[in-house]
Amino acid sequence: MRSVRAAQNLLSRAIFLRRGIPQAPAAAAVADRRSKWWFPPNPAPAANSVPIGFAGAVSFSLTFATMAEAKERPATDLLPKDVVLYQYEACPFCNKVRAFLDYHDIPYKVIEVNPLSKKEIKWSDYKKVPILVVDGEQLVDSSDIINKLNHKISPDYSDSNTEELKWRKWVDEHLVHMLSPNIYRTTSEALESFDYISKNGNFSFTERFAVKYAGAAAMYMVSKKLKKKYNISDERASLYAACDTWTEALNGRDFLGGSKPNLADLAVFGVLRPIRYLQSGKDMVANTQIGNWYERMEKEVGDPSRIRD
Repeated sequence: MRSVRAAQNLLSRAIFLRRGIPQAPAAAAVADRRSKWWFPPNPAPAANSVPIGFAGAVSFSLTFATMAEAKERPATDLLPKDVVLYQYEACPFCNKVRAFLDYHDIPYKVIEVNPLSKKEIKWSDYKKVPILVVDGEQLVDSSDIINKLNHKISPDYSDSNTEELKWRKWVDEHLVHMLSPNIYRTTSEALESFDYISKNGNFSFTERFAVKYAGAAAMYMVSKKLKKKYNISDERASLYAACDTWTEALNGRDFLGGSKPNLADLAVFGVLRPIRYLQSGKDMVANTQIGNWYERMEKEVGDPSRIRD
């Protein structure tokens, strides 16, 4: 668990500094961070090796880290060996796949696709994102990707949960259609949503400029068409209503899956994640009851399992 290892490293450094002992080289830590696979954390130091007064604080930190990153990791022999996600950073469907990968702590690489030229996926007959390549096999369509990958890592999983299926379908057929009219509601909000292009992808300055401004303008126009297509009169009111529908479905539970998120929880969280800290997402949390559930989901999903170069 990454956060546990980090806490243990912090503990070790504190002990070394307290005793005046030089720290060991950081090469092992660097190699660990670059590792593609998860290994159980090293055993915690014996209690009698921890300075008095510091032990309690560190013990609490380790416990909190364990609780905060309560991921559902598949067995090592079921983990895919090579996973590459072709995506748009702000795409709800791409984020739905990433939520699944992150929650299950499946290491994956990301190829950011230029939304104008799509040159990064010219090799594929499928011209949309997400595309997930798993050990050489191309998977497409976010829900289908999750279904196939879920059966791969959880062979005994049963998809007979009608409530879970119902709400996964609701995400794809209703909730996701509330997003674009809100994300691109105004020109300033549209530009805000394309700020990601300046931080992601191996794009030239010209490409970044073109994608940000041309992309924002195009999506602003698309959002107006979607608003008309889905009979949305008030963008924010429709988003708030969808959030209220979801929180009512929880019926007092922490998650739709009960004490742990299920695939429907991950789907809702995934599609909402790209807007959470945009203006539309801030308004969403301020005007609905979804914030508490979202915070619980953030803790359960934990840090991204994405492999960064």
